[in-house]
Amino acid sequence: QVQLVESGGGLVQAGGSLRLSCVASGSIFSINAMGWYRQAPGKQRELVARFTSAASTTYADSVKGRFTISRDNTKNTVDLQMNSLKPEDTAVYYCNADVITTLTAWSRKIGNYWGQGTQVTVSS
Repeated sequence: QVQLVESGGGLVQAGGSLRLSCVASGSIFSINAMGWYRQAPGKQRELVARFTSAASTTYADSVKGRFTISRDNTKNTVDLQMNSLKPEDTAVYYCNADVITTLTAWSRKIGNYWGQGTQVTVSS
């Protein structure tokens, strides 16, 4: 009912930059929280950056000052600008959103959705 599609991953040298994009589609009434997580091999999935509300953001300590999250509510998109990339940023990056969907003219529901992930590899 809701699809999140990421793009923009790839291979980059340490110190380089990448920009990830995520677009949500489907029977969307509105999107609440929206952001990015990552999972490195052998590690648990962790928060990278997230809009907790329309304007409030939270970042992992490890990316503060290097990554910037942005959002376009009119297009249901969220981007992650990643600068000064380090090898330890290598992971699969996932888009995540809390989405209110329209079931009928009289009912809606809220659900949490994940994208399929995009690989980011930073070489040293």
